[in-house]
Amino acid sequence: MKRGFLEACVLAAVSGEESYGYQIVKDVPASMGLTESTLYPLLKRLEKAGCITARSAEHNGRLRRYYRITDDGRARIEEFLAEWPSVREIYAYVEGAHHDAR
Repeated sequence: MKRGFLEACVLAAVSGEESYGYQIVKDVPASMGLTESTLYPLLKRLEKAGCITARSAEHNGRLRRYYRITDDGRARIEEFLAEWPSVREIYAYVEGAHHDAR
């Protein structure tokens, strides 16, 4: 489930304007625990799935990859948001069962 949240957060991070790895890690909520070693395989999967595009450009003498969301990526965010009522229902159930067990 956390993978779905990470994916949605990364897509949200590049939904406004293009961004690069280190900036995406900084933009995603710290509670997600996103690191660069977790991010780059996720970016590769999202690019392969057609959810983002990537381009390389020089920045301060070094090559940097910039990522931008696609229409498929925006649709993936919409799917994620549509699932939220189900996630909330599951959370409420688990929370209730935990409190009842005390």
